[in-house]
Amino acid sequence: MKRKQFLALAAGAATVPVLAACGGTSGGASSTAAAVEGEIEPRPISWLLSRPANGAVISIVSALAEEYAAEHEGFSLELITTPDRPSYIQKYETLAAANELPELFDTDATPFAAKLASVDRMIDVEDLLTQLGVIEDFRPAALDYQRFDDGSLHMIPLEFGVELFWYNKALFEDAGVEVPTTLEEMVPLCEALAASGVTPIAVGGADAWPLERYVAYQPFRLAGPEYITALKQGDAAFTDDPGAASARWLAALGEAGAFQEGFSSVGYADAQALFTSGRAAMYNMGTWELPNLATTELPEEMHERIGFFTLPVTDGSVTGPDEFVAPSGIGVAVNAQTYDPLVRDFLGFVLARYPEEYAKSGLLGPTGIEPAVPDNALPLYQEAIDVAAELGDATLMPWDTQLDPSTNSRLQQELVLLVQGDITPEEFLTTMDDTLTKNAPKYFED
Repeated sequence: MKRKQFLALAAGAATVPVLAACGGTSGGASSTAAAVEGEIEPRPISWLLSRPANGAVISIVSALAEEYAAEHEGFSLELITTPDRPSYIQKYETLAAANELPELFDTDATPFAAKLASVDRMIDVEDLLTQLGVIEDFRPAALDYQRFDDGSLHMIPLEFGVELFWYNKALFEDAGVEVPTTLEEMVPLCEALAASGVTPIAVGGADAWPLERYVAYQPFRLAGPEYITALKQGDAAFTDDPGAASARWLAALGEAGAFQEGFSSVGYADAQALFTSGRAAMYNMGTWELPNLATTELPEEMHERIGFFTLPVTDGSVTGPDEFVAPSGIGVAVNAQTYDPLVRDFLGFVLARYPEEYAKSGLLGPTGIEPAVPDNALPLYQEAIDVAAELGDATLMPWDTQLDPSTNSRLQQELVLLVQGDITPEEFLTTMDDTLTKNAPKYFED
């Protein structure tokens, strides 16, 4: 959505009473407060979502919706699914501009979502979870990941994970290298691995976000989470020390041959296959992939070879080794304009049952309920889960959820060029600061 469109949306929303709902309201809402009162009048509601169609979240919520429908004749939950994230974002923002978002919709804690919240288009989820008596069940880190910069909470987390560097012990041993303790050590580590004839790091460059994780690592260690908060609004610059260190580090990784040839056109699944087949030494990915990385689904020769380590620190690091990326995935927002007693009652029904059902999937969930480790799990499976219990306070927020869309899009393009050696760190920093200066101030202005 263009800035002009959003301003029109915001202005319109600010002058339209919250009862003037679109997208199938029952007209039962009397306010945007989570304590909405009135009769529960069953009707079909919709959820605009961006999740794998065969994933645990959709399966569990769909099953719970069917149970709810059995007791509330006339209720149904329609899933409007767009797994591809760029297509989803386009649909989500188009519907928002047209004031046609459904009752529930997926969103990250992006600047765009913050603007929707600022014009009362999303209910206060902290209030909702508190009133439902479930907020204490959630992991603080899962809730914090969904918060906007002002600390407000408008999305419900349905997932949780910690992001780790998975590595092949045998390939490390063959190359004569050890697990790095600092980010700086990753450069000579990759040089040695590349010299031994293997790909040091498998990355799905076609999906953009896996490579974009790397640009955030040096700034998070050097300046903490505050750097991206200031950067995205133009109050800091890419040429500041944390950003400059990141550019130099990424260029050095590229020069060391860290990523596989043609990485920019390789997808998520292909990158994972490169690692699990033993052709790449490292793979940076979250615990949501435990079934593929830590069970007997792996080729037998890989069972004893795979290990993991957490994000290394750096010289002068202000964040600790127990602080890194711990996302709770894309969250669920509740449309304030269609919120009514039915939506509240349905969410209460789902949230009372969802955590236990999700734990059965074997994956870390947004609450403290321990996942059921599958029978075919390798010892590494439980070890990875245990990492979540030791998390520190600071969380690295992925930059693709923080920057304005134009700056983020340019960053993803420039990162590929930087890592490929097509541009210098100085050229990268100049381009990104020019892009940031052009886009960030007007995007974040009130």
